[in-house]
Amino acid sequence: MPHDPSQTLRIHDMVRSDRPRERLAERGTAALTDAELLAILLRTGLQGASAVDVGHRLLERFTSLESLARAPLEELLLVRGIGRDKGVTLKAAFELAVRMTSEKRRESPVLDTPAAIAALLRDELAMYDTERFFVLLLTTRRRLIRVVEVTKGLLDTVVVHAREVFRPAILGNAHAVVLAHNHPGGDPQPSEADIRITRDLIRGGRLLRIEVLDHLVIGRPTQDRPRDYCSLRELGHFYL
Repeated sequence: MPHDPSQTLRIHDMVRSDRPRERLAERGTAALTDAELLAILLRTGLQGASAVDVGHRLLERFTSLESLARAPLEELLLVRGIGRDKGVTLKAAFELAVRMTSEKRRESPVLDTPAAIAALLRDELAMYDTERFFVLLLTTRRRLIRVVEVTKGLLDTVVVHAREVFRPAILGNAHAVVLAHNHPGGDPQPSEADIRITRDLIRGGRLLRIEVLDHLVIGRPTQDRPRDYCSLRELGHFYL
């Protein structure tokens, strides 16, 4: 249901137990709506609108937290009630979420299924509105050594060269690699170019004795397509 600005109630005027900060302290973060969590970051609203109202405006304009996180600072500042300080605070909060995802990589998870690979990457890849291509360096037991971004492209295309993929693999003493990139449009089905690049890199890996285990394309889920990624190995494109 769209937020009705006519129902504005300043946070200061709310019953104390209904204020976002007090509710979070007493009940935990899960008890708050997205708009209320944003309100805690914003701290204050503006004349005629509480911080929660401004949070609703952000969500109405950008339609989702993912789109809000990806929005540049200049677009945030177009929302009434978002000044430079509040915009910077929001960008900092979302960047911390990205860095938390990066910390998980340093725990050396075992990446032996497409689902595990997608779980590691999806939060970060969802932040990008252009294609990004990554190579995951793995040990003999398929534990992660590190993730390397090898190239970035335009809205719906990316150019990948074998040297960009295998140079960090050689330097990192990787036994195998997994390829991964995002489709900003949301549909994870691989393109003909994706298939061609995959086959070229499989051949290059064989020459270097570095196995290419899989290539994941990560998009976004929909009601009709809840799985947000495709594995080119599962699709049969690894049989040359």
